[in-house]
Amino acid sequence: MGLHTAPTTSFSQSFPSYPYFGAHVFSYTELEQATHNFHPSKELGDGGFGTVYYGELKDERSVAVKRLYENSLKHVEQFITEIEILTKLRHTNLVTLYGCTSRHSRELLLVYEYIPNGTVADHLHGRNSNSVLLPWPVRLSIAVETADALAFLHTSEVIHRDVKTNNILLENNFRVKVADFGLSRLFPTNVTHVSTAPQGTPGYVDPEYYQCYKLTDKSDVFSFGVVLIELISSLEAVDTNRHRHDINLATMAVNKIQNQALSELVDQSLGFERDYAVRSMVTSVAELAFRCLQQDREIRPSMQEVVQVLKGIQDEHFRK
Repeated sequence: MGLHTAPTTSFSQSFPSYPYFGAHVFSYTELEQATHNFHPSKELGDGGFGTVYYGELKDERSVAVKRLYENSLKHVEQFITEIEILTKLRHTNLVTLYGCTSRHSRELLLVYEYIPNGTVADHLHGRNSNSVLLPWPVRLSIAVETADALAFLHTSEVIHRDVKTNNILLENNFRVKVADFGLSRLFPTNVTHVSTAPQGTPGYVDPEYYQCYKLTDKSDVFSFGVVLIELISSLEAVDTNRHRHDINLATMAVNKIQNQALSELVDQSLGFERDYAVRSMVTSVAELAFRCLQQDREIRPSMQEVVQVLKGIQDEHFRK
């Protein structure tokens, strides 16, 4: 992973003004010190938007500092979107934004609460997947909390647009924090869709959005359906090592469920074959995922309905 050198000019020269929406403004020097000058050993991960570093502020708060890759209008817009959404919205399952740098800074940096236990992707099929198995009750809880956060976003007129297991962070007690709002869009309630070029991550993008360039809250529902299948199967959303018909997990899952071959999809370590309660819950979640993954977005449930179904499954088996 290469280091990204800071531009010598300030962002104010290319983007003369951006709003802070009441966010705390950090100095570049303060964040440079907090991350040991963005030392490679402090890297937590990276994506299309920027590299994230672990840092410690002078007040001893642990933070995650996101550093944009380059000075471009697109990235500035994503930066502003994150600030606007995360300063307006508060939810127990959304990551907290502590602040950002000013437009006069050498770089655009976003500062979040540090979530210590990695991502859901790490635990399902990444660097933590061999250390501690995520048991089924924890996976179901992750599904419920993620759905709850997305339903909250939708009622707040926000579409996440990049729902995936890499953007679902976990605290040490496996509580969920949904993150990464760089691609999110504000979605007024008086419109049916937003026309925009499809963006997102391969394997998670709503096929109708991809074909018609129409973004709706049901686009997040499709992506969440893929997350549900990942939780059931421990498989990645896209894997070119699988059979060509199974490279895309959503397609593979729909085919398996339609052909009543769910057992071929499920991670057998969850106890699907030997535990009736687990089999019953996994089957119910798979049926919900199948609805979320429908090509026709009109058939997909709303995120609010998804929450109700998942909580119903949880209540039936764990809260008697």
